[in-house]
Amino acid sequence: MSFLPHQSVWLFVIGIFAILYSPVSLSRATDKQIYHQIDQFFTPSTLSRQQQFKELKWFSEAARPFEGMTLYVVSERIDTHEYEAVTLSRAFFELTGIKVIHELTGEDDLLRKLVAQSETGVNIYDAYINDSDLIGTHYRSDEVVVLSDFIEGEGREVTLPTLDLEDFIGLSFTTAPDGKIYQLPDQQFANLYWFRYDWFSRKDLRERFKAIYGYELGVPLNWSAYEDIAEFFTVHVRQLDGKQVWGHMDYGKKDPSLGWRISDAWLSMAGMGDAGLPNGLPVDDWGIRVNGCRPVGASVARGGALDGPAAIYAINKFADWFKFAPPEARYLNFTDAGRWVSSGQIAQQIFWYTAFVAQASQPGLPVVNEDGTPKWRVAPSPLGVYWEEGMKSGYQDAGSWTLLKSTPLERRKAAWLYAQFTVSKTVSLKKTIEGLTPIRKSDLFSEEMTRRAPQYGGLVEFYRSRGRDVWTPTGTNVPDYPRLSPLWWQHVSKAVTGELKVDVVMSNLAAAMDKQLEEIGLSSDSPCAPKLNLEIDPDIWINRPGAPKPERNERPPGKTLSYEEAIKAWH
Repeated sequence: MSFLPHQSVWLFVIGIFAILYSPVSLSRATDKQIYHQIDQFFTPSTLSRQQQFKELKWFSEAARPFEGMTLYVVSERIDTHEYEAVTLSRAFFELTGIKVIHELTGEDDLLRKLVAQSETGVNIYDAYINDSDLIGTHYRSDEVVVLSDFIEGEGREVTLPTLDLEDFIGLSFTTAPDGKIYQLPDQQFANLYWFRYDWFSRKDLRERFKAIYGYELGVPLNWSAYEDIAEFFTVHVRQLDGKQVWGHMDYGKKDPSLGWRISDAWLSMAGMGDAGLPNGLPVDDWGIRVNGCRPVGASVARGGALDGPAAIYAINKFADWFKFAPPEARYLNFTDAGRWVSSGQIAQQIFWYTAFVAQASQPGLPVVNEDGTPKWRVAPSPLGVYWEEGMKSGYQDAGSWTLLKSTPLERRKAAWLYAQFTVSKTVSLKKTIEGLTPIRKSDLFSEEMTRRAPQYGGLVEFYRSRGRDVWTPTGTNVPDYPRLSPLWWQHVSKAVTGELKVDVVMSNLAAAMDKQLEEIGLSSDSPCAPKLNLEIDPDIWINRPGAPKPERNERPPGKTLSYEEAIKAWH
């Protein structure tokens, strides 16, 4: 997922010029300069000042063989990566004498660049920060450096002694079925339920809601309650504080980001797949079934679930709920829609990326109190009628450092130093505060985060809970993310516009997914390459335990909890 305020493009350009034309000598930083960096850039930290000095001194010494080198890395556009591109790349240059051109781009373009280097073998970039959603692609490929092997082998002398892999909260997302680590988490953000806590706390609105629906206005536990609340604010309340309000927000533009909206666990939240963490097995949140490690189909006829009752239910709700959102929502993409909650006109959003927390916390916004605390909160997202205990509960993005074998070894080592620098304990807490995309347990449980927690509307509480383990990225059932992911928006957009009925859309999507899986399997020698099941009567699969699941009552009574009770569910 990606977004970036317009002014960030100029900040990125300024950052590049600052690096290229910096008056700083290419010689490595002196001890005095290192302490200055700590005070200027890397306070607060979970490390003592002396521990920070020792860690930065190690980087300065380890970089000796690469002094004067210029590296090229690329990542998607979010606030965290902007901070890296503008601030951390400059600090790394001052520390090591290694220049880093850290490019920011859209996620779809990032994928194209990664695929181009993998297919051509030309070293276009020295490192990538790409989503761990590609873990299924990476471990089936022979193009990606296995980091756990690199750390023990060729990269041993350039691996930070205090890297502390066990401190990373998302390491399970970047670990393949072979037990090896293929990517190093750089930032994480989840999709959570967002709502106006101040509105939900108003006595007049609570009494009015209960009179209409018969239960308390609160954090919805199921999709029925979410739908009732959406209707309440859009149809019955209509205006608050002199502004028109809506009970729902989403985006539906025919755009790659529409695909992320659905592939980022929307179907899992509905309950389409099987139980299992970090992803359902044998059927995952893309509806793909695996036999061992081999994908065998997405359609129900082949044992998948992408055109089954739960998937159709999920897309029907997604399309239908636009009637409770601003009219513009159908024509917005991810970036544009993300700014709407800050307008003060949205009551709730079932699926809100916490990467927007920094934007929605700016002083002076209609959704921020005068003391700087938010009028909103985040809580567990409500779940659909097909969801069962033991399933993942939502999606979490885990942008992670990835090295390719086509990068020459010396450049790969230098890039690995920069990657570790951006996630080191010296840097990570300050980076978390800047971008609010935490990656380390030590940062999350620090006194500094405890002090700041009230400013973040429940984000810290989420990441300190087991929720961080059950909100998970795309898993290893997906064998080629770049080839399969475009299918989502190309097909689901036809359900949003009403061009095709949802059952037809999902049937077409499942068939297209099966076709691509077959082609991927034919072009791969991997023992985990797709090999499709033969098609059989879909009812045979439907009547077996697990996914695909038979149709259920899709409109049970709504259920809610107070915010205080809801966040306990994370624990």
